[in-house]
Amino acid sequence: MIEFHLNSRSGLSPYQQLVQQVRHALRLGLLSEGDRLPTVKDVAKQMAVNPNTVLKAYRELEYDGLVAARPGVGTFVTRTLADGTLAAHGPLRKDLKRWLTKARLAGLDDESIEALFMSTFRDAAGEDVA
Repeated sequence: MIEFHLNSRSGLSPYQQLVQQVRHALRLGLLSEGDRLPTVKDVAKQMAVNPNTVLKAYRELEYDGLVAARPGVGTFVTRTLADGTLAAHGPLRKDLKRWLTKARLAGLDDESIEALFMSTFRDAAGEDVA
């Protein structure tokens, strides 16, 4: 089951962070069709947010066709976002963990690592378009 977390520095609202985390879990194959999401009540309590925040996130995911609410039973994944490249994730994850270790050994904190990654990611994405 997915475990949510909030990052106050992300720039995203709590509901957007919940949506993003479910989408990432679906893309990475961490959630599969038929898996049950935590209840709105449990997520709201764990995250210390208003239940309406969680409900809004779940409704957006439902609108996108990724989950379906079954009254009295829960909210279940109806489709994933994983594709045929899932097998490549293992080696890439291993390489990324090595890179993160090097970044930490170089003295970078989490925020600096994220900034460096996102900057490089945007640069590389720009090169693909050109």
